[in-house]
Amino acid sequence: MINAAGTRIDAFFLMHSARADSWRLVHAAAQGWHAGNASRADVKAALADVALIEEFHAFPGSRVMRMLDQRLDADDAAGTAAMVRQISDAILANRDNADTLAQGMAGAGDELPDILPSGMGQGDHRRPSFETLFVTLQPPSRWPAMSEEIRRLRRGEDQFIYDTVFVASLEDAVCAALVNPRIAAVVTADDMPYRSRHDAPVLRSVLDPILNYTGSEASGVDLARILKSVRPELDVYILSDRAVEKLAGDPKADCVRRIFYAIEEPLELHLSILEGIAARFETPFFDNLKRYAQRPIGTFHALPIARGKSVFRSEWIRDMGEFYGINLFLAESSATTGGLDSLLEPTGNIKKAQEYAARAFGADKVFFVTNGTSTSNKMVVQALMKPGDVAIIDRNCHKSHHYGMVLSGGQPIYVEAFPLTRYSMYGAVPLSAIKKVMLELRAEGRLDRLRLLDLTNCTFDGHMYNTRRVMEECLALKPDLIFLWDEAWSGFAHWSPFLRPRTAMGAAAAIKDWMRQPESLEAYEKQQAELGKKPSDATLLQTRLIPDPRKIRLRVYQTNSTHKSMSAIRQGSMVLVNDVDFAHVESQFHEAVFTHASTSPNQQLIASLDVARRQMELEGYGLVMNAISIALKIRIAINQHPLISKYFRVLGADDLIPAEYRKSGFVDFLQPGVSWGDIVKAMREDEFYLDPTRMTLVCGTAGFDGTQFKGLLANKYQIQLNKTSRNSVLLQSNINNTRSDIAHLIRVLVEISRGIEDELAGGGEAVQQAFKARVKSLMDDVPDLPNFSHFHRAFRKDAGKKTPEGDMRSAFYGAYVEDECEYVPLAGAAIDKRLEQGPDLVSANFVIPYPPGFPIMVPGQVLTRETIDFMRKLDVKEIHGYEAAKGLKLLRPEVLDRKTN
Repeated sequence: MINAAGTRIDAFFLMHSARADSWRLVHAAAQGWHAGNASRADVKAALADVALIEEFHAFPGSRVMRMLDQRLDADDAAGTAAMVRQISDAILANRDNADTLAQGMAGAGDELPDILPSGMGQGDHRRPSFETLFVTLQPPSRWPAMSEEIRRLRRGEDQFIYDTVFVASLEDAVCAALVNPRIAAVVTADDMPYRSRHDAPVLRSVLDPILNYTGSEASGVDLARILKSVRPELDVYILSDRAVEKLAGDPKADCVRRIFYAIEEPLELHLSILEGIAARFETPFFDNLKRYAQRPIGTFHALPIARGKSVFRSEWIRDMGEFYGINLFLAESSATTGGLDSLLEPTGNIKKAQEYAARAFGADKVFFVTNGTSTSNKMVVQALMKPGDVAIIDRNCHKSHHYGMVLSGGQPIYVEAFPLTRYSMYGAVPLSAIKKVMLELRAEGRLDRLRLLDLTNCTFDGHMYNTRRVMEECLALKPDLIFLWDEAWSGFAHWSPFLRPRTAMGAAAAIKDWMRQPESLEAYEKQQAELGKKPSDATLLQTRLIPDPRKIRLRVYQTNSTHKSMSAIRQGSMVLVNDVDFAHVESQFHEAVFTHASTSPNQQLIASLDVARRQMELEGYGLVMNAISIALKIRIAINQHPLISKYFRVLGADDLIPAEYRKSGFVDFLQPGVSWGDIVKAMREDEFYLDPTRMTLVCGTAGFDGTQFKGLLANKYQIQLNKTSRNSVLLQSNINNTRSDIAHLIRVLVEISRGIEDELAGGGEAVQQAFKARVKSLMDDVPDLPNFSHFHRAFRKDAGKKTPEGDMRSAFYGAYVEDECEYVPLAGAAIDKRLEQGPDLVSANFVIPYPPGFPIMVPGQVLTRETIDFMRKLDVKEIHGYEAAKGLKLLRPEVLDRKTN
């Protein structure tokens, strides 16, 4: 599928914004024709570029496109320009799905009522609209009449309205679902041609191996399976003129919402489509909270702010009420009755809202958390670990995991991520390091003590694990291992077909499906025969291990910071559970909830979690595609700008992931010739994959350290960032960003770059040499990143000989005895003397510098020269757990000797 500009329809990563751009080019050509600066042929050529993609959209539709052709043929330059302007403006402003903006377009021309998509007139005011894809065997000449027949089924009482898109093949249906995020439901015939009438080689390279395509026909079930794997939120309906009873009983058709016999019940189909959307649109807690706020309530409980009377009747704080509005206070309550519910023991609408979230994210259960994923992580760790249990944990994970180990008494075995020393950051933990620890535990007869693998996915800097491979290979060594994936930064990833397989729930679903296939056991038995009875550890480390599907106890937990990537209020978080043995830990899980959750959770925060789920189920695919598009455009704008690129650069996958972990050969999203087929290959095969929405912007080459540059952007240019490193800052695109944000960022970077140029040009050789020295200091003279050393033997009484786990809880609480601790100045000679001659320096607490934001010291850890050198070279202002005036807090050697003996 190639348009006149040479872009294939199946290369759609930037298509979300390319559609609007293409229409602006049509608009420019039409205006030029009207002004005498261009020709009719120029307009036709520009229209040819958009014609193909418009086949997959209901707006402007084939009727309007024919009207444009008629005006072109009639040499009506003015009429053509007016029509194109209306269409272009509507698409550019997303007015093709926003009926509230219809009045703003009034008076744009006589064609307005005919051009506007349904739902934009006053009669349909505020009704949400979407598009339904119909896959039909009817000839294209019949499609306008069919669309009108469906349109006549609308009723005034319908909660939503929809327009129709028609295609005639499986490939076209898949392309339509991919390029048109407004498609929310699909109605398909039971049989259809497989091939598109257009060229789509990349699409075929991905689909054909999945379907084992051999013929020219495809089935509705095949299409449903593909669409649900790409966009699981879609409702799929099948129209069949054969034995619908048999089709309905086929397990392969479980992904179909409803099956109809031919078209005998068009109204029922129409109502079913609306019902499917209504099921996603319903927000049990938020809907009920709105009703609660509209009722007259007498409040005799401990929340004076409820109903707002203490605020709006006050002369002194009325401005707060005016700022936030009355509804915030009407919807506040500390009650859990009268139509409300308890977050700690939900039985009503919160319970239902959590069930809807589980459906949306592909989990068995979901628990809402109102004090952040820090709490979610501690809940899960406390629920799953008991004192003495061993966990393999990424040393660079969020501090909440480390504190969870302290609370539970779990003994961590820290595994190291690969270092990115030049940028003062870590990547992710290689699978080989995890397998090595598991094999060492097995060799010592202690594998039964291992209970949990705890990893961060994606990392702060965008590294995503091959979650399925990690879990499968670990399950091959220990079939009942529990997995906790901290996906605080990537909760949105479920809504992207390129990122979902790398999520915990996406991988768990794939493993479940694999376990049900007869081929899974065959693959396991074949590998066992090849490995022999006693394969060496070296062989097992080098082999892509296959678990025994009969023994797997799949137990997967995922935490996500809903507020970080979806439309939830700050601290809104979720715990996603896919645990076949959850019944055995449910009681302690609830105890963990009771331990950490507030008895006074914020009602608005709970409601925002409910609403965030609704939004993502109905428009998450398009929002995430736009976020990815924004990120790719930022990368292009920075890395290809002649001035900016002299001083700044967004790092690619080749910078952030060593080649040994990119076996597919994938280099970067912007590499010439890269298609989305290459991206899918990398997503499936590579050990690590880079989340495109997370952009590491190197600023050290411009003479700024990360903290300095972050402050400059915030204080002078009103651009907010989050994470920094010694010589970089992290940009993150999300569902909130627009292309105007890109323009602002690029303008600022141009201004900063020009300022550097001017300063270097006017400052002479001394300034230039100082600049070079500053850049060298930031980019080359970087401190080595310290690895975790080991726990002191006083905290390893119950540990193995080879495995490095330790009783961090005892060390942590040992520091509560003030007389058993000492402070040693970091820069003093005493530290150097003890490093050389002893006794050991043993940390009494967590020390966490920001950046990089992970503990470089944990309670009970023996400090080494590399750790001390790293601390001394740090030039950050924020170091949790360290007071410069006192020095490092250590456990006294004599106390450690006493504990050891």
